[in-house]
Amino acid sequence: MPRPAPTGHPAYTETLPCTPESAPAARRLIRQALGAWALDGLADDACLVAGEMVANACRHTRSPVIRVSVTRLDGTRVEIAVTDRSRVLPARKPAAPDALDALDGRGLLLVDAVAARWGADPQRWGKRVWAEVRAA
Repeated sequence: MPRPAPTGHPAYTETLPCTPESAPAARRLIRQALGAWALDGLADDACLVAGEMVANACRHTRSPVIRVSVTRLDGTRVEIAVTDRSRVLPARKPAAPDALDALDGRGLLLVDAVAARWGADPQRWGKRVWAEVRAA
């Protein structure tokens, strides 16, 4: 169940299983928070970013769960974050044009194209991958 953050910037978080089926729940969380903050115009970009970050966590970690959060930074910016228990930081790589899965390797390229900025913060117990989405 989504929970508001107790302190700091307004935020919503949800812990989800680390499976591809969690992407729709992450997108619902994002849309719910953006609606509450009257930032619906950011929803498409924010949901794309969240979906890609959830997919990357599921594909590249062995975490049993992930934590998805959306934080309102101000009236035009939000931060989407996915936290997992893997210490391996994400790295953008060019997609191979002849790859069996034509979409493999494009997740962070999409995040990079849509987000104003993104990064990953190592933690003692894993990492937190985040992206900032801004109104145009």
